[in-house]
Amino acid sequence: MTRGLGGHSPANIAYHLKGVDFPARRDDLEKQAKANGAEDEVLEVIRRLPDQEYDSMADVTKGIGDVE
Repeated sequence: MTRGLGGHSPANIAYHLKGVDFPARRDDLEKQAKANGAEDEVLEVIRRLPDQEYDSMADVTKGIGDVE
Protein backbone atom coordinates (compact mmCIF):
# COMPACT_ATOMS: atom_id res chain seq x y z
CA MET A 1 0.00 0.00 0.00
CA THR A 2 1.29 3.47 -0.83
CA ARG A 3 1.90 5.55 2.26
CA GLY A 4 1.33 9.28 2.36
CA LEU A 5 3.43 11.85 4.15
CA GLY A 6 4.03 11.22 7.80
CA GLY A 7 3.35 7.51 7.33
CA HIS A 8 -0.36 8.08 6.68
CA SER A 9 -1.99 6.33 3.75
CA PRO A 10 -4.17 8.32 1.36
CA ALA A 11 -7.09 6.20 2.63
CA ASN A 12 -6.43 7.41 6.18
CA ILE A 13 -6.36 11.01 5.00
CA ALA A 14 -9.61 10.44 3.07
CA TYR A 15 -11.21 9.01 6.22
CA HIS A 16 -10.50 12.26 8.05
CA LEU A 17 -11.93 14.28 5.16
CA LYS A 18 -15.30 12.52 5.24
CA GLY A 19 -18.10 15.03 4.67
CA VAL A 20 -16.05 17.66 2.85
CA ASP A 21 -17.95 19.50 0.11
CA PHE A 22 -16.11 19.60 -3.21
CA PRO A 23 -14.81 21.69 -4.79
CA ALA A 24 -12.70 22.56 -1.74
CA ARG A 25 -9.51 24.49 -1.06
CA ARG A 26 -6.71 23.30 1.20
CA ASP A 27 -8.05 25.39 4.12
CA ASP A 28 -11.47 23.76 3.71
CA LEU A 29 -9.84 20.32 3.83
CA GLU A 30 -7.97 21.23 7.00
CA LYS A 31 -11.13 22.52 8.69
CA GLN A 32 -13.03 19.34 7.83
CA ALA A 33 -10.19 17.13 9.06
CA LYS A 34 -10.10 19.05 12.36
CA ALA A 35 -13.87 18.65 12.69
CA ASN A 36 -13.41 14.90 12.17
CA GLY A 37 -10.80 14.68 14.93
CA ALA A 38 -7.69 14.28 12.76
CA GLU A 39 -4.34 13.94 14.51
CA ASP A 40 -1.69 16.64 14.08
CA GLU A 41 0.23 14.39 11.67
CA VAL A 42 -2.78 14.16 9.34
CA LEU A 43 -3.28 17.93 9.52
CA GLU A 44 0.39 18.43 8.61
CA VAL A 45 -0.05 16.30 5.48
CA ILE A 46 -3.02 18.44 4.47
CA ARG A 47 -1.10 21.67 5.15
CA ARG A 48 1.64 20.50 2.76
CA LEU A 49 -0.81 20.10 -0.13
CA PRO A 50 -0.61 22.75 -2.85
CA ASP A 51 -2.95 25.67 -2.13
CA GLN A 52 -5.44 25.09 -4.92
CA GLU A 53 -9.02 24.03 -5.49
CA TYR A 54 -9.64 20.26 -5.35
CA ASP A 55 -12.62 18.93 -7.29
CA SER A 56 -12.71 15.45 -5.75
CA MET A 57 -11.05 13.10 -3.28
CA ALA A 58 -9.06 11.75 -6.24
CA ASP A 59 -7.56 15.23 -6.70
CA VAL A 60 -6.61 15.29 -3.00
CA THR A 61 -5.01 11.85 -3.27
CA LYS A 62 -3.03 13.00 -6.31
CA GLY A 63 -1.91 16.08 -4.38
CA ILE A 64 -0.69 13.87 -1.53
CA GLY A 65 1.30 11.80 -4.01
CA ASP A 66 2.82 14.92 -5.54
CA VAL A 67 4.25 16.13 -2.21
CA GLU A 68 5.60 12.74 -1.06
